Amino acid sequence: MNNTFGFIGCGNMGGSLATAVCKSVGSDKVFLADKNSATLDILADKLNCEKASSLEIAEKCKYIFLGVKPQVMSSALGEIKDTLRLRNDRFILVSMLAGTEISAIKEELGFDCPVIRIMPNTPVSVGQGMIVYSPDENVFMDEIGVFCESLKYAGDLDRIEEKLINAATAVSGCGPAFVYLFAQAMADAGVECGLPRKKALQYATKTILGAGELMEKTAKHPGVLKDEVCSPAGSTIVGVHTLESGGFRGTVMSAVKSAYDKTNKL
Repeated sequence: MNNTFGFIGCGNMGGSLATAVCKSVGSDKVFLADKNSATLDILADKLNCEKASSLEIAEKCKYIFLGVKPQVMSSALGEIKDTLRLRNDRFILVSMLAGTEISAIKEELGFDCPVIRIMPNTPVSVGQGMIVYSPDENVFMDEIGVFCESLKYAGDLDRIEEKLINAATAVSGCGPAFVYLFAQAMADAGVECGLPRKKALQYATKTILGAGELMEKTAKHPGVLKDEVCSPAGSTIVGVHTLESGGFRGTVMSAVKSAYDKTNKL
């Protein structure tokens, strides 16, 4: 089967996923389209991919990644829907539209077709991303397999019910920004305590990376891992007390919940 992959919208997220797909299936099977010609030229040259129009991608690609902003969904789909409607072969729309349900995409198209809704996060650009996805009932199991295999170099993929995608977006999609803010605060504190800025950032970064890997490799509850660091009457438990006095966990929970609420309103 001729599995080709087209990307309509090659910004940070679309470009990162296109890069991962190229590593998996080869650049000759990936086609790129973007309204910004400079962005398109740079990515196409980098990946050695063929540039195409949105209509060309809609006409010939099996997997069509829609990487545009939700507010331009109508115009983006309006441009390709007639071409998609006339196709006699199978194709699958892969939607990265935040907060946009599969039913809304089909309503905009005006006809039924296979759709996979996904929400990646920015670490896909270094192959350490989290991609949650939800296929509709029209997508075959072997097609889901090809889709997952094509993105194996982007990071981890997890299939969930569509009703949970907005919640996942708030945790893994918005989460990197929260982690960066925490890292910046740790580094700032290190500088206040006398560390050079470069070293403070290095230590904060490595601490976050190592702690995350320890959570993943041991599968221990984060509370257990926290307790293992906190010696009786030690420095760490005093720092934890300070965080709790400032409502650290509650603030993080509120940040995730507010991001979730905002996503539901998109």
